[in-house]
Amino acid sequence: MKKCLQLCCLALALIGLGSAGSLAAEATVKFGHVGPTFHGQTKGVDAFAAYVKEKTEGRIDIATFPGGQLGGERSLAEQVQSGTLQMATISTAVLQNFVPQAAIMDMPFMFPDRKTLYKVLDDKDVQNKIFSYFPKKGFMAIGWTENEIRDLSNNKRPVHTPDDVKGLKIRVMNSPVYIDTFKQLGASPVGIPFPEIYNALQTGVIDAQENPILTTVLMNFTEVNKYITKTQHCVTECIIIVARDYWESLSADDQMIFREAAKVATEVNRNVNVELHHKLPKSGISIEQFAEKNAVEIVELTSEERAQFREAMTPVWNKYRTKIGDELFDYVLSKIDEYK
Repeated sequence: MKKCLQLCCLALALIGLGSAGSLAAEATVKFGHVGPTFHGQTKGVDAFAAYVKEKTEGRIDIATFPGGQLGGERSLAEQVQSGTLQMATISTAVLQNFVPQAAIMDMPFMFPDRKTLYKVLDDKDVQNKIFSYFPKKGFMAIGWTENEIRDLSNNKRPVHTPDDVKGLKIRVMNSPVYIDTFKQLGASPVGIPFPEIYNALQTGVIDAQENPILTTVLMNFTEVNKYITKTQHCVTECIIIVARDYWESLSADDQMIFREAAKVATEVNRNVNVELHHKLPKSGISIEQFAEKNAVEIVELTSEERAQFREAMTPVWNKYRTKIGDELFDYVLSKIDEYK
């Protein structure tokens, strides 16, 4: 009898340990990204975690790690792919190294404006089409976050047409699409690390850089670059990815909650970014007011000027069609035509 009681106690202890382990596993879900703490992407990811925690009544508690705390984007993608990290949101410029079709989002001058972009991204059929390429690479793609749409700043001249870009030494994101884009425009693209941009502009190593206008202002690049053109040439769109094994461990109800949370993250992300444009951190003034105060010239492209840039990108588009595939490429173009 005594031995039987001991075995029962041991069994109960093991069951308790198993339950604790299960709870701990849920409590240690990690969601990594590289957005700064004030940015819309961070607020969106935090909103994702809050939504999941609320809807699961605390059963799934997601810890968020902004600012590259868990590594750079490529490292984050590799961690999710291997299953050592449950979640991340990664730019398509990096994800295309794992899922080539993700490059469709990085095609230069593809989207005519932000309104059209969002309509295309929010189209359920578009999401299903793009996200369908991810599971076989170890990812489940469930939604969008964004850095922003990218613009061009330089210290030489206002840029209105492709000819104005010729000869500029420009720092670009270290991605083949971005390098090919500016080579096609006759510039000399340079792939230097982001933290070195300011010094490179100040010392004349480069004349220009391409980043969202919000980033350009917040990083003080306008101290050494007085001309900004809202080229909006590429979208720094990010995809929320979940490790496939972790995703498959979730119930159908929890998977639905995650998908709903992704929509919340997208909306919060976009709204905060808009607010930041109108009310910059610390100063509380708009980007336009900042430009006027600091003698920065902002150029808005006309529809005719934008058409010139789009036409100039034909060779770049043709090059990446092979990688992306005609079906997906033409499908996205048709959706852009539908919504613009």
